Amino acid sequence: MIRFEPRINPSAIMVYGVPVMAATIAILLAAIPLALAGAPIINAYGLMISGAFGSMFSISEMLTRATPLILTGLAAAIAFRAKLWNIGAEGQLYMGAMAAVAIGSGVIDGPSYIMIPVVLIAGALAGAVMLIGPTLLKTRLGVDEVVTTLLLNFIVILFVQMMLEGALKDPMSMGWPQSEPVIDSAVLPPLIERMRVHLGLVIALICAVALAIFVKRTVWGFEIRAIGENAAAARFSGISATKTMVLVAMLSGGLAGLAGVSEVAGTLGYLATDLSPGYGYAGIVVAMLARLSPVGVIISAVFVASVFVGADSMSRAIGVSSYLADLIVAMSLLCVLIGGFLTRFKVHFERQKSAG
Repeated sequence: MIRFEPRINPSAIMVYGVPVMAATIAILLAAIPLALAGAPIINAYGLMISGAFGSMFSISEMLTRATPLILTGLAAAIAFRAKLWNIGAEGQLYMGAMAAVAIGSGVIDGPSYIMIPVVLIAGALAGAVMLIGPTLLKTRLGVDEVVTTLLLNFIVILFVQMMLEGALKDPMSMGWPQSEPVIDSAVLPPLIERMRVHLGLVIALICAVALAIFVKRTVWGFEIRAIGENAAAARFSGISATKTMVLVAMLSGGLAGLAGVSEVAGTLGYLATDLSPGYGYAGIVVAMLARLSPVGVIISAVFVASVFVGADSMSRAIGVSSYLADLIVAMSLLCVLIGGFLTRFKVHFERQKSAG
């Protein structure tokens, strides 16, 4: 017989060591499919590490991949703290990207110190608006936001495809479905010459630190934590659940929208249907690995990005599928969920007494 007993005060080592242990176990378990594929395991892991950290170019590529993951990870972390299960960061990312392109491809023109803030604000607002609707449906009518936000992802991507075949299509794209490029004054400048890592990384880091201060040091942050811990008790104490949830929706959707801006204005330069390889969904894994900590999101985003970039490099070198990266990330999430459960509960195995 198995009995679960809640832990009153789990140790700090247990709380903070679970994500590290989860990532370690996931990487070790990845040796099984590597061995089945006939790859030299030690060499494969060496190639993964060098592919992500072996040169300035590799580090730049890893940080470029980490930038949208930090922003979508923050979007999931702040929403999940309030028990708002936002699964729609992918759609919010695309809406933010589309708004940035609509404004930043020449509709208005100006110097960089005007255009960059304008496209950032436009993208954040577009992402925020996408989440307010499902949030109000949840608070007013009890509609499950997991369903609404997930389904909105597909609606948004279809809408983006329609716009790229219509109003936003670049007439110079030779029929390829992509938007006009973002004008030079709206482009996020690179941080290192001839490297792809750009100003979006700095913006993502600032957002992480600002969100950590907001959650821990402000009244609004306290209300968000209170709603997440016990919504009924928070309402009884006078906290407006609807107002707090709408604030969370604006923050979460806005951060996901900024991820879209960072991609079109920093990495790619234009909007296309393959803009995101699933950053919105990967952001959920990033947030869970970080245990919803804004600063922890930075570390977990770097881990996930290094796995993706390192696996791509390894697959080219020894001919192993790059989908191994998805496997490692998925196993990391599974391990951290199991570890989180064991952090909250003690497991007791008891021998069932015989009837006689």
